[in-house]
Amino acid sequence: MSDHTKTNLITLTRHVFQDQVENYKEASGDLTLLLTAIQLGCKFVASNVRKASLISMTGLANSSNVQGEEQKKLDVIANEIFVNALRSSGKVAVMVSEEDEEAIFVESQYQGKYCVVFDPLDGSSNIDCGVSIGTIFGIYKVKEDSTGKLSDVLRPGSEMVAAGYCTYGSCSTLVLTTGQGVNGYTLDTEIGEFILTHPDIQIPSRGKIYAVNEGNSKYWDGACTKYFHSLKFPADPKKSPYSARYVGSMVADVHRTMLYGGIFCYPADSKSKHGKLRILYECFPMAFLVEQAGGRATTGRKRMLDVQPETIHSRSPIFLGSKEDVQDLEAFYKAEL
Repeated sequence: MSDHTKTNLITLTRHVFQDQVENYKEASGDLTLLLTAIQLGCKFVASNVRKASLISMTGLANSSNVQGEEQKKLDVIANEIFVNALRSSGKVAVMVSEEDEEAIFVESQYQGKYCVVFDPLDGSSNIDCGVSIGTIFGIYKVKEDSTGKLSDVLRPGSEMVAAGYCTYGSCSTLVLTTGQGVNGYTLDTEIGEFILTHPDIQIPSRGKIYAVNEGNSKYWDGACTKYFHSLKFPADPKKSPYSARYVGSMVADVHRTMLYGGIFCYPADSKSKHGKLRILYECFPMAFLVEQAGGRATTGRKRMLDVQPETIHSRSPIFLGSKEDVQDLEAFYKAEL
């Protein structure tokens, strides 16, 4: 948390504005205002997560989202919070949420020049047991000849202009990139601001941790099976095996990987042939962040950010984290060709 003896705190808004002044002198300030709306959404959701059990917001909402997954009450509320915050910002033309079957096109009087794709409450199956959950988001700029169409979001992740996630756990940390590196900001609940606490995050080139749901190992392909065996039983007897850490909340697992290194994996398998995680609002933002922090993200056979999504809810396998660890994984896939 911030040191209250210091009076010159670097807030997220201040940091983004400084970056705009120094590196994007022609910028209009619209992205800064959009990020302010996203901050508001994160603060609002963080507040609701903290008091969820006290005001009966845990449990199921007796409805399902487009993925067929049972929605928690907090899922529904978080989605409404972000949709309303983004629409009222006046900077968004198109929104895509995990919780909505169709894309949301903002009314002309509120329309801006950005598109936001987001998972309002990632890891929500962990709400009732207090495990860290979070929000994931990615931002595209509307194409020059467009006023906001589906084609503005059905684009490779390499065309994103910003991405981030916010964790809700022992503290709320917002990790953000606008294409010039990655920074982390922790919410000081007493002053209601995200304060710069993790400047210039860099993923170690190699880690000692892998994160994957090994309960699915019977369904893995040969490359995956051989790769994870190599981590647990290294060929070099002097080399220690990797440690397994898996929370089951993408935000929590990726956040640990960003800070400590290693590899996060959600492979395709015989049960989920196209993978399980959604490309637009889970894979792309996380891949963008990881690459900006010096890491690597792949489907196993292709750079993650070069994938072309076919629909707003398309899925993909993903492996991301320390550059050398991901390259090792890719070598196993190349050997299978």
